[in-house]
Amino acid sequence: MDTNTLVAIVVQVITGIIGGQAVGAALKQAALGQLPKILGGAIGGVGGAAILGSLLGGGTIDPAAAAAAEGGLGSALNIPNIVGGAGGGAILTGIIGAVLNAMKK
Repeated sequence: MDTNTLVAIVVQVITGIIGGQAVGAALKQAALGQLPKILGGAIGGVGGAAILGSLLGGGTIDPAAAAAAEGGLGSALNIPNIVGGAGGGAILTGIIGAVLNAMKK
């Protein structure tokens, strides 16, 4: 695994956790603990970024852009990683909160 891939996954996990924490704070009735919010956010962040990246055509790489981003954070700090990570983390954490809330009843 190269450094650019690892940095992209770290960005996805961090933005996913941020999205999960935001949803956890917004959904007070779910009363989630920190562990479900962190795990749901991290897993959802990586999954959401992967889905958004494939929808936006993340498989094609412009050689000029790859050469310019090599050695920096340019390839990791892009829209699919940030928005997909935060959105995926928020969605999965919301689903986990709904399921846990339904199990309480």
